[in-house]
Amino acid sequence: MDTDRLIAARPRPTITPARCAERLRIQLERHGVEADVHEGYGLALVSVWIELVVWTDGRWFRWSSGRTSISGRPVYSFTPALDVVTAARRIADRYNELRRNHPCSPHFLGEES
Repeated sequence: MDTDRLIAARPRPTITPARCAERLRIQLERHGVEADVHEGYGLALVSVWIELVVWTDGRWFRWSSGRTSISGRPVYSFTPALDVVTAARRIADRYNELRRNHPCSPHFLGEES
């Protein structure tokens, strides 16, 4: 019996969407970005900011780039879930762009308006 072939044929463990999203949340913290993780129906969501929610199925991260196609549909950014460091950097860049355009309400900062 060829043991090498048996080992190669064994399926690799898959990461759950929730675990994948949690890894992203931790990486985002390293960029100073707070986020929440929500899971269900085979997907996990990382809620980052207004107009910035990241979806993952455990294989890919996907979020709105803020652009629209010629047909008027949203354009999404993708990063493989295995590259969580790159995904976090790209999402943190989008977060900073959105913060400039949608600053936090004084109400949420505890200030009276």
